Amino acid sequence: MRVNIQLQCTECKRKNYATSKNKKNTTGRLEVKKYCPWDKKHTVHKESK
Repeated sequence: MRVNIQLQCTECKRKNYATSKNKKNTTGRLEVKKYCPWDKKHTVHKESK
C-alpha cells in the first residue's frame, strides 16, 4: 500500500517536496538528501506527519 508523504527540510523546517512510499517495505521515516531552494544547498529532508 502506497501513501503520500511530505518531505521537510531539517534546517529551514519548510515542506519542499511531496512523494509516496510503500508503507509495507519502508516502515520507518524516510530521510533523503534533496536540494532546498531557500537554503540554496543540499540538505537532509525527513518525512513529516
